[in-house]
Amino acid sequence: MGNLHSRRDFMKLAAAGTLGAVVFSNYSCKKQPLPGIGLQLYTIRDAMMADPAGSLKRVADTGYKYLELAGYADGRFYGYEPAEFKKLVNDLGMEILSSHTQVEAEGITLENATKMAEDHARLGVSYCIQPWVVEEARTTIASYQKMASDWNKVGQIMKDFGIKFGYHNHNFEFDTVEGKIPYFDVFMTELDKDLVTMEIDLFWTTKAGQDPVEIINRYPGRFELFHMKDMFTNEPPFFTTDGVRDFAPVGAGVIDFKRILAAGETAGMKYMIVEQDLSRDNDPFRDIKTSITNLQTKILV
Repeated sequence: MGNLHSRRDFMKLAAAGTLGAVVFSNYSCKKQPLPGIGLQLYTIRDAMMADPAGSLKRVADTGYKYLELAGYADGRFYGYEPAEFKKLVNDLGMEILSSHTQVEAEGITLENATKMAEDHARLGVSYCIQPWVVEEARTTIASYQKMASDWNKVGQIMKDFGIKFGYHNHNFEFDTVEGKIPYFDVFMTELDKDLVTMEIDLFWTTKAGQDPVEIINRYPGRFELFHMKDMFTNEPPFFTTDGVRDFAPVGAGVIDFKRILAAGETAGMKYMIVEQDLSRDNDPFRDIKTSITNLQTKILV
């Protein structure tokens, strides 16, 4: 996303903002059936707030088959009860794969984590993903360690409901905090790999100066979900999300997706998820069409 504060606010206000996912089990660059492709609905968040049903129809007509949500609040999804929203999506020929759900670094309790799991189980998701860390929780390694400890507990609760918990990165986790890099020195070492998977965001990882393939090779089997997100320009590493606007449709920028996807089996990747935080031309529906077309005709062939 371009401005992550806007994403956090959007999740709170709209119980909305989903992803697109591409089923990618055992994909290789050799000839195989094309995987089903899904969308992160945060990409079309304004449209989802104005007209959820109509927006989902446009997504289905574009060819997406899977959704990842980012709009859970008060037991509802985009303002719908779980069963209502599930039916709306299924009637359009799509499935709900995952949900981005904010679990702050403080305030996690057995009660609220269980309620979250219950609501998502009613929706039938396979994954529930922590998408963001509030800025005030990023100042010490101890704070990151508390997150890891809490998320392991949440992961066990989710597992008991048949859901896999996960974490979606940005670039700030790769910045140095008290001489350590939180992503490597806390998350990848202290998160229980059996309870918490990693949703690697290829845009933000690259913007942090990291090579996704090197990370995958260093931690094989830890990345069940890929966020497919492109960028127009290469630039020196940075660790803020404020004011970032360099988002491109998948295949329209400079990221070498074929090279990264060649490491998909090593990663343990099961799904790819298309997301574009901002549209340069303010036409996200055209951009999601470009992304799925490039995936189907250039990248996954």
